[in-house]
Amino acid sequence: MENKNNVPVFTFSIVAIIVGAALYKQIDFETLKFEKPALAIVYLIVFVFSVYVLIKNFRKKTQK
Repeated sequence: MENKNNVPVFTFSIVAIIVGAALYKQIDFETLKFEKPALAIVYLIVFVFSVYVLIKNFRKKTQK
């Protein structure tokens, strides 16, 4: 059962790293605007969701 709990943590951590890097590459720091705003919104939603799942799993493990 322990492996079943680690799969989402590993998967969502990889997703958060990849999407976070893509979101970082999209922003233009001189004007603070995104190259493709619609794609940046999708990246941001996925990034926030994956970080939320990681924090939720971390809190669940610390309460045990």
